[in-house]
Amino acid sequence: MDRVIEQTKYLIVGSSHAALEAINAIRMHDAEGSLTVVTRDAHLPYSPTVLPYVVSGKSAPERVFLRDEDFFERNNVSFRRSAGLAVLHADANTAQLADGSTLGYEKLLLATGASPVIPPIPGIDSVDYHVLRTLDDATGLNAAIAGANNAVVLGGGLVGMHAAENLVKAGAKVTIVEMGPTVLGGYFDAAASGLIEAAFREAGATVLTGSRVVGLAKSATGATVTLANGDTLAADLLLVATGVKPDVGYLNGSGIAFEQGIVVDDQMRTSIDNVWAAGDCAQAKHFFAPRKQVNAILPSATEQGRIAGMAMAEDPGIKAYAGGVPLNTYHFFGRHAISVGSSEVPEGGDVVTRFDEANGRYLKIIFDGGRLTGIFGINEYFDGGIMWQLIVRRIDLTEIRDRFIENPLEVGREIMSRTWR
Repeated sequence: MDRVIEQTKYLIVGSSHAALEAINAIRMHDAEGSLTVVTRDAHLPYSPTVLPYVVSGKSAPERVFLRDEDFFERNNVSFRRSAGLAVLHADANTAQLADGSTLGYEKLLLATGASPVIPPIPGIDSVDYHVLRTLDDATGLNAAIAGANNAVVLGGGLVGMHAAENLVKAGAKVTIVEMGPTVLGGYFDAAASGLIEAAFREAGATVLTGSRVVGLAKSATGATVTLANGDTLAADLLLVATGVKPDVGYLNGSGIAFEQGIVVDDQMRTSIDNVWAAGDCAQAKHFFAPRKQVNAILPSATEQGRIAGMAMAEDPGIKAYAGGVPLNTYHFFGRHAISVGSSEVPEGGDVVTRFDEANGRYLKIIFDGGRLTGIFGINEYFDGGIMWQLIVRRIDLTEIRDRFIENPLEVGREIMSRTWR
């Protein structure tokens, strides 16, 4: 006799921002349909953006959760922790979980996020190292920092730089190794990145850009890191922060189209009609180009999750996804940096820059005609969310361009109060 498989109308895999927004959207239109959320994580939902603050000790692990158990009870959601998706049988509308159980579904949302990329460095399997993607990773790194004297951080992206700052503040000798010509090169140009690097060097960190690790070996105190130029670094704490990639191992044989991420349309639907994807695992419309992209930031995850939930519940109020617009904020050593939009200057567009190196201030604004396409600042004050809206709404700034350049914070708020009532 065949085993009875538990059925649910809506199945959501994942439990962070995209998943939570999808729950809200579904329940706004369908209050009764059975809804199950499964996550490989052992904890209640939390945001990856809070992890650096857990590492630093500013946020207690038990206080970072986005929702409590009551949220799931109130919304009639079956919430299952430590239940990762192992195999997806899209042809049979079933999902096999890592614990061996199987769920049948009518509609499925894949919001499985991403995992750290582990570079194929010779010897990496022989040494102990940390990554930072989960709450358990953050608590483990927080515990390790106290005993670190010589820390090496591989990667000069946001994760690596956040962790490096915490290590510096804990008193460790810190070396950041970045293959690219600058740190945070995906968000800021060389001038802006230079200000960030200067702050780290001023605080005592060593920043090695244009450097590549070619070997790792276990040592008496931790690991020996060998660089391409022959130099070696001693590390009693090693953090690998060389990027992330979507979690999609469960897709094998499912028939769901995948490139850099799970390919979706403007309603987050995959190549299988009753399967959607959202968040860091989804490859969706690009706002600035005809190609699709993985835009692994919180605003995109929440918007994509909301749209996916509305589509799954057949909400007639759904609107197509406008496209991914990058938005990142970064705080370091009492300074702040914001990056919104595209760093590419469109054909016929122009760039305005304001650089006060002595005071560590930098502003770069990119226009396409009268419309904003990108704005980047170090210790310059403007609201990243408002700038994001100006770009997405294609607001024409022609008549107030000079005022906007002079004071993007004040003028941005003025536009918001006038336009978005």
